[in-house]
Amino acid sequence: MAITLQDGDFDRFRTLIYEASGIHFTRTNRSILESRLRERLRDTGDSTVDDYYRRVRGDGEELKSLLDSVTTNLTRFFRNTAHFETFEHFVLPDLIERKRRGRKRIRLWSAGCSTGEEPYSIAMVMKEVLPPDFEFSIIASDISLKSLMSARSGYYAESKVRGIPERYLGRYLQPKDDGYQVSKEIMDTVTFDYHNLKHPSGLSDIDVVFCRNVIIYFDEAAQKSTVHRFWDVMNPYSYLFVGHSESLFGMNTGFEFVRTDWACVYRKDTTG
Repeated sequence: MAITLQDGDFDRFRTLIYEASGIHFTRTNRSILESRLRERLRDTGDSTVDDYYRRVRGDGEELKSLLDSVTTNLTRFFRNTAHFETFEHFVLPDLIERKRRGRKRIRLWSAGCSTGEEPYSIAMVMKEVLPPDFEFSIIASDISLKSLMSARSGYYAESKVRGIPERYLGRYLQPKDDGYQVSKEIMDTVTFDYHNLKHPSGLSDIDVVFCRNVIIYFDEAAQKSTVHRFWDVMNPYSYLFVGHSESLFGMNTGFEFVRTDWACVYRKDTTG
């Protein structure tokens, strides 16, 4: 089905998407929105853009499907090695030392987890690094229901596991059919859930947030709101990872910029 958005249609849909998710479409990526709308019209059977707009305005499930279609789910295991080096050699040792005299638990949030490679990578590192008397849990969220279903299965094609260090691949993934299955030991540490970063998460006591290559799709106002919501759910001494092309510079968020030997990370430090 060939559709071309008129200027008014484009403005209506990009406003709808922005208000629902914070995702910001500009004139330069208008063709992406046209392509995604073409797919949705084909799937729903609507014959015109107006018909589909009326549908999506009145159907919350279809709105979720539209948001699912416009998100970019590009990810891989251990994406950005420098971040995982920072996590393993700087963040975790610091948190472990601080928590030795209290409750030995670390809670993490993978926000915008896509098809699950990030939270499973985090879990593998935690299994290797944490002392045996520590426990941890990972909340992994995304706006894409399709991605979450794939993540929950824990199954990945052989091409998807490239980049996993051999010490992890041999221990935490088992060959299955033409791919690999994440072990139950790792899967049991991750809870996947639908969440739209436009809204409060209901989480608390988070020690580390990974939200990488997500807020780059938001405008400045949505970025600030999202980062402030992270602050609200994080513990007094905790860490935030954002994508290598993302920055909190100029946002006045309260997070402290920390440069390590491997990469940069942001720290919430209200411990005095």
